[in-house]
Amino acid sequence: MTVLGVTSSILGQPWRWRALAADGRDGFGINGSGDDLVTQLLLARGCPRDGLDAHRTPSIRAFMPDPSIFRDMDRAAERLADAVQAQEQVAIFGDYDVDGATSAALMVLVLRDLGIEARPYIPDRLLEGYGPSGEALVRLAGEGATLIVTVDCGAQAFDALDAARDAKVDVIVIDHHKCSTALPHALALVNPNRLDETEGAAHGHLAAVGMCFLAAAALVRTLRARGFFAERAEPKLIDLLDIVALGTVADVAQLRGLNRAFVSQGLKVMGARKNIGVAALIEASRLTRNPTCTDLGFALGPRINAGGRVGRADLGVRLLTTQDPDEARAIATELDRLNEERRAIETAVQEAADLLSSRDRAVAVVAGHGWHPGVIGIVAGRLKEKLGRPAIVIAIDEHGIGKGSGRSIPGVDLGAAVMAAREHGLLVAGGGHAMAAGLTISEAAIPAFTDFLEERLAAAVERSNGDRALLLDAVLAAGGVNPGLVESMEAGGPYGMGWPAPRVAMGPVRIIKADVVGNGHVRTIVAGDDGRSIKAMAFRSAESALGQALLGAAPHRKLWLAGRAKIDDWSSRPSAELHVEDAAWAD
Repeated sequence: MTVLGVTSSILGQPWRWRALAADGRDGFGINGSGDDLVTQLLLARGCPRDGLDAHRTPSIRAFMPDPSIFRDMDRAAERLADAVQAQEQVAIFGDYDVDGATSAALMVLVLRDLGIEARPYIPDRLLEGYGPSGEALVRLAGEGATLIVTVDCGAQAFDALDAARDAKVDVIVIDHHKCSTALPHALALVNPNRLDETEGAAHGHLAAVGMCFLAAAALVRTLRARGFFAERAEPKLIDLLDIVALGTVADVAQLRGLNRAFVSQGLKVMGARKNIGVAALIEASRLTRNPTCTDLGFALGPRINAGGRVGRADLGVRLLTTQDPDEARAIATELDRLNEERRAIETAVQEAADLLSSRDRAVAVVAGHGWHPGVIGIVAGRLKEKLGRPAIVIAIDEHGIGKGSGRSIPGVDLGAAVMAAREHGLLVAGGGHAMAAGLTISEAAIPAFTDFLEERLAAAVERSNGDRALLLDAVLAAGGVNPGLVESMEAGGPYGMGWPAPRVAMGPVRIIKADVVGNGHVRTIVAGDDGRSIKAMAFRSAESALGQALLGAAPHRKLWLAGRAKIDDWSSRPSAELHVEDAAWAD
């Protein structure tokens, strides 16, 4: 059933209700269902009625599984406990993105509370590339590490882990990326996406930092059973949920189940500013209120990422683990500067990638010489949004080797396709998960790789696009979009991947004023039939059909606007605005 009879909007898609209730109710608040707003939002996102209480106020206790359900978890906990009690030298090898930085920081902080100052190691994106190398692991062993824990990487590091075994150093892998049937040699490999995982597979949506939190819980439980805490306090793992939330949201993990609890509770911890580094990062991001889920993804996360993209890869871990407020402020300031540098680099690569992109392929694969590999993931995400299909952006170096990053759309498993391409000999390396993937490829192999993706994913992309519709939760008059509505809707959060923020249709409205601001954003003031006016923003849309419609609408023509209701942070008094994602003519 379409909403407002919109079968083809300005962006060419139908508008449908997010959920149709069994009683025939076609949108919340209609036909007198009796359910409150939050209940209707939860039900529309797949929450069962018997789970409403748990999802309304998601807690760790309600959603956290027994860590022992995961293969190798108990073995990992026992070995970590041995290292703690023997005061061994431990190294934490993490990825250079936010999930890797928060995962490494969590392990460092937990081990610090247990009496060990573990050494974090984050590889340089440009010089070392993704994941553990044999050279790095052997070097860490040579410098005294008797136990290495790889976090957010390692699930496919066959050669590196063989080198570590030859060097007689124990390696524990805590990861969440897709695995092949064969697994590398490690003392323990904890990953909910192992193909031989059973009960733990239900938690395959967890980010690596979430898996690290479970590993920390297993470690504390093991030490408790050994009597380790007879004369010392146990670590307060709950205090680490701020960095768990940050890594979970920044890695675009699905916010369902345990992840909802991680983020919901983590935001509360973050509001208390318990982590010196997180507090400095909030200040550097110029946030004057407690961070929201959106802030994790668009303000804090990008700044942590900037260190690994265009600066020093270890800055994020150093920030999150420092005990010195002055050092925290200095690092946060540097990350803020690097984030601005990253934006400029990203813009240049984005413009070049846009010129090369084509709508003729199911998967857009673009490559260029001299592109900065630190921004290709962001550009791939932008390209995916623009084209409505998976996109892979490849930066080719002077030796003809390309580093690629891809982003996918719902229903298209890009990570599995990249792993299959690697197994077919088309890639030097590659892996990932359903919505994102990374790869290394020779320039000469790019055409064959593009053809491989076309053959493997074309049908899935077609199905996904055929099912494409704008899903709505409510229809409101202009005056209905107000701070009270936004506050009520936020109670159904946290929102993110897999738990989408509410989307409303507003109108009918007339465009009173429209102009272009910033980097191609369309800002409008619209007035409804109820006599109320409201600001509406369509981001990065000036050259799109949506932006052109808003800019060129005649004063007498009426539209329905669809998007997210948000609080206007720039207003002198509390007010709401609509972030427009689509529109349809109302007459």
